[in-house]
Amino acid sequence: MSESGTGTEAGARPADAAANPTPVPAPPLLPAPGAGPEGTGAAERESGEAPRLGAFLARAAAGTAVLTVLGAVLGLVRDQAIARYFGASDASDAFLIAWTVPEMAATLLIEDGMALLLVPAFSLALTRRARGGAEEGADPVRDLVAATLPRLFLLLSGGAALLVAGAPWVVGVLAPGLADPRLAVDCTRLTAVTVLTFGITGYFSAALRAHRSFLPPAGVYVAYNLGIIGMTLALHAAWGVRAAAAGVAVGSALMILTQLPVFLRLVPLARPRLPRRGRPRRRAARGAPLLGFAVLAPVVLFVVSRQSQVLVERFLASTLPAGAISHLNYAQKVAQMPMVLSLMICTVTFPVVAQAMAAGEHEKARRRVERDLGLAGLVVLLGTAVVLGYAPQIVDVLFQRGAFDAADTASTAQVMRVYALGLLGHCLVGALSRPFFSSGRPTWFPAFAMGTGLLVTMGAGYALTYRFGVDGIATANALGISATALLLLMGLGTRVVPIRARDVTLSLSRLAGASLAAGAAGWACAPLVSEPVLSLAAGCLLVPAVFFLTGLALRSPEVVSLLALTRRRFLDGR
Repeated sequence: MSESGTGTEAGARPADAAANPTPVPAPPLLPAPGAGPEGTGAAERESGEAPRLGAFLARAAAGTAVLTVLGAVLGLVRDQAIARYFGASDASDAFLIAWTVPEMAATLLIEDGMALLLVPAFSLALTRRARGGAEEGADPVRDLVAATLPRLFLLLSGGAALLVAGAPWVVGVLAPGLADPRLAVDCTRLTAVTVLTFGITGYFSAALRAHRSFLPPAGVYVAYNLGIIGMTLALHAAWGVRAAAAGVAVGSALMILTQLPVFLRLVPLARPRLPRRGRPRRRAARGAPLLGFAVLAPVVLFVVSRQSQVLVERFLASTLPAGAISHLNYAQKVAQMPMVLSLMICTVTFPVVAQAMAAGEHEKARRRVERDLGLAGLVVLLGTAVVLGYAPQIVDVLFQRGAFDAADTASTAQVMRVYALGLLGHCLVGALSRPFFSSGRPTWFPAFAMGTGLLVTMGAGYALTYRFGVDGIATANALGISATALLLLMGLGTRVVPIRARDVTLSLSRLAGASLAAGAAGWACAPLVSEPVLSLAAGCLLVPAVFFLTGLALRSPEVVSLLALTRRRFLDGR
């Protein structure tokens, strides 16, 4: 599963907005910015807007959660199909090498880069429309689309064509240790279309999220995985692993179709017909400066550095015995599911943070960011405890069938537990990068932090892979991403949003203690039930119970607040 389902959005205000100290009102079609769900401050509650926006965010988060989970489940079905038909073999390794391109394209064009650039651009256009920018027939949103979408289509089409032509060179760089790269080259050419389709998907997602339409963007990975599953099941006997690669192309086209109707409804493409005397003078689209080099370069460098961790892993794993890349892939994709679910919180609340920053309401932004970090940390660390305790049972239930045997299960589960140690770091990097790019000016600090983490990953990987194999690669990943998260956490409060880094660190430390205790309890109890399904079912009760009890003992604010809210809702419902 790609790190999918949860797009990463953030952005920067243009210079003219930054220079204007007057708070910018939100477009009237959106809930008022700056408010949050239950638990917001008294000032926000008194405004009367927080409850309305809180209910909206709760509904949006619930809908996003359902589609995220459905996409994740279908991603597991997809991985099960690939594991069943191709196991951990040369064929699956070739597909995963080719899949490196869609994974990087998804991060750059859907989950991070495109959103970091375009969510604020569309938000600014909506604000200008609400302030009178649509007078005399002009529409800033339509003008932005006209100025950016055709150029983007041409640029991405050229990139896809270059990838098709340069597939042998790409495979040689990504996996120089492959004995026979021809299959990987074929798969890379089939998946090259995602450079175009993922770019259009990301463009639509950014526009819809700026309009606070969250469900179609959350559903794109449902369509994507259905395309891969359908092609794999239908054509694996005739095409082999190439069927899965073709499914990537088909699924990526379905992602566009999932969002197209809503995009056409919300984003005006046709200029209204006006009488000749009422026609406005033609003027350049405003908002395009957001896409200039000064903003684009640090975003691209940050995203590429982040995704390069996968490139480093597969480069090192290509020198190990056949199946190593597959073991890493299966372990990573399952282990990262808690991180994917935790980041959906930040995905839904990002427009609130971005608009608060644009309006100069830094205190509202601080409260929202701190609340998001705590909630995301709770979700990801609870998931980490489950992975630590029940990794063998999870892998057995999900993958051990067909060509995927017990030895593959043992290797994958061991790597999965190592990966789990870096899940909090992955979650924090995704959550902390948003406010950095909402600061109102280009910033290079996230790229610096991510580059530093990548150097840690590379150094640790080269030092540990020879001795520890895939476990060494997973350890290097955890060390590198944790270093990046620490730098971002320490730097955010002094550069962008004045969060209380010390309080956030203490809160996350308490949650981490609860996670370690729950994971240890699961690790000790899992072997007591021999049937993997029953053992995992028992663990889904045991681990949360230990996690929340330990969190209460450690006085974790997130655990105390969540249990108090649950109790209040239960009493109100009786």
